[in-house]
Amino acid sequence: MQPSDLSSAVLAAVRAAVVRRGVAVEVGESDIVLERPRNRDHGDWATNAAMRFAKKVGTNPRELADEVASELAAIDGIAKADVAGPGFINLTLAAGAAGSLARTIVEAGDAYGNGTALDGVRINLEFVSANPTGPIHMGGTRWAAVGDSLGRVLERQGGLVTREYYFNDHGAQIDRFVNSLVAAFRGEPTPEDGYGGAYIAEIAKRVDDGYHGDLLDLDDQQLHETFRERGVQLMFEEIKRDLHDFGVDFDVFFHEHQVQSDGSVQRAIDTLRERGHVFEEEGALWLRTTEFGDDKDRVIVRSNGAPAYFSGDLGYYQNKRERGFEQNIIMLGADHHGYVSRMMAMCAAFGDTPHVNLELLIGQMVNLMREGQPVRMSKRAGTIVTMEDLVEAVGVDAARYALVRSSADTPLDIDLELLTQRTNDNPVYYVQYAHARMSAVARNASAAGVDRGEFDPTLLTHESESALLGALADFPRVMTQAAELREPHRVARFAEELAGLYHRWYDACRVTPQGDEPITTLHRTRLWLNDATGQVLRTALSTVGVLAPERM
Repeated sequence: MQPSDLSSAVLAAVRAAVVRRGVAVEVGESDIVLERPRNRDHGDWATNAAMRFAKKVGTNPRELADEVASELAAIDGIAKADVAGPGFINLTLAAGAAGSLARTIVEAGDAYGNGTALDGVRINLEFVSANPTGPIHMGGTRWAAVGDSLGRVLERQGGLVTREYYFNDHGAQIDRFVNSLVAAFRGEPTPEDGYGGAYIAEIAKRVDDGYHGDLLDLDDQQLHETFRERGVQLMFEEIKRDLHDFGVDFDVFFHEHQVQSDGSVQRAIDTLRERGHVFEEEGALWLRTTEFGDDKDRVIVRSNGAPAYFSGDLGYYQNKRERGFEQNIIMLGADHHGYVSRMMAMCAAFGDTPHVNLELLIGQMVNLMREGQPVRMSKRAGTIVTMEDLVEAVGVDAARYALVRSSADTPLDIDLELLTQRTNDNPVYYVQYAHARMSAVARNASAAGVDRGEFDPTLLTHESESALLGALADFPRVMTQAAELREPHRVARFAEELAGLYHRWYDACRVTPQGDEPITTLHRTRLWLNDATGQVLRTALSTVGVLAPERM
């Protein structure tokens, strides 16, 4: 019996109790919440459904809970339904009902854990979007890992996800980048507000090497334009290559100038004007965002006729909506907290629903540590540590896993020494080793003649088997919650929990017989459980973009 079956049973029992009382109360699927009790002595699952609906149906929670529990206890597959506390219902599954999940998972394969909450919903997921002025720093690296993992989580709920990179190739930062390249080409010191690091000299040399002619023949303006065109392109190619090597690829690279050149900004202004939210004051054009919770109104066209930066946001958002995206998720750095209110006000001004049609996720800083001290210097980028540095130090899998396993809205310290250790203290090693162990068990079972020719779920009665099956049953809920809350770290943490439960099961239960012991149905049934656990762990690791090795 899967959690979805149990949830349906609870729903039917609560609805029946409502009908018996003749009250007009709607009970929907979303009203039934099942949770795993912290104390396994309290059963496999618990629900507070009776506490939620007792007042609505005119009774007390304990009375309603007793009624619902009595009905549930009569259902095949439910061994026990107890009422605890003010009206919690604790449910214990029969061994056969719980153990049958192993076969369900193996037969479902990679599809187990998928949901339908976002079926057909078109989602634009914008992340990283680092300016092409240097290698991707640690903040962008964190968003690369988290954003790509979030995309995978949303897709497993049926979402139609487009990964988008907003390519800002104009503005003051690009000007400083170009000035730095030109200075490096000329052998001059880095401009005071420029970019340092060996990568600047490298790119300047590549521009020079790739130019058909002599750059020294160009006047100052031509020289700067040449370095702008080719230097930005080379830097962005390097960024895309680093991302690809990190397992992150984008569907769309959207150039900043497009919203100005294709009329998106003007269409957005016209739309907002028609809705009555645009006004003129002191020769400038404003959006009245204070009507929607912003702390002040925002200029969209300056008095000199030049578009304000915010106008690009208007055009870009409307452009996404015109492309048919129902949900637009933007992942921003820690310095963008003040950006949220104006963007949500903009969303509302368009007639959309803030935090539904538009969501902003704010990430926090990453600190790399070695021997308890911060790592501050990069070999190529000078004062910052880059994606390339992190991958060189610990590898792609360890880097991605370390960045994804913690909530992105909290600061993160990464111990580089820990991530290179082949010990259980290293979380990525701990999880990957569990999968390698599962694979070894399957190989050894095959060599010993143990196959999946028989399956008797009633035999999976060991305490470690019950705990392992309980975690496997919880995987669909974890995946759904990770998507709803935009928190892929839940999948990584689940993988660690599952790995721990598997290691304990491995120590207690044998899949292959020992010595002259004959092969039994129990051995074959345990192979089903081993393989089911391997499947779920592979799915979890794949969801966060980490490999599941068969040997280590």
